[in-house]
Amino acid sequence: MDRATLEQMLVQAERHVTLGEHHIARQREIIAKLERNGHDSTKAKQLLAVFLATQVSHVIGRDRLLKELKLS
Repeated sequence: MDRATLEQMLVQAERHVTLGEHHIARQREIIAKLERNGHDSTKAKQLLAVFLATQVSHVIGRDRLLKELKLS
């Protein structure tokens, strides 16, 4: 893969990581609010787990692209 394509993919990967961080933070706020108001937060916690797993995938992908760019 050429360097320009890798750089474009890295920009997109960085956006995904940043957006994932925002989703995780917001979901934690939602969970806290639900619990503070005495509501069941089970489904919200399940969604947070999905966000966290997805974020790991995004970070791994970004780091792989960074490594490829350093090698190219």
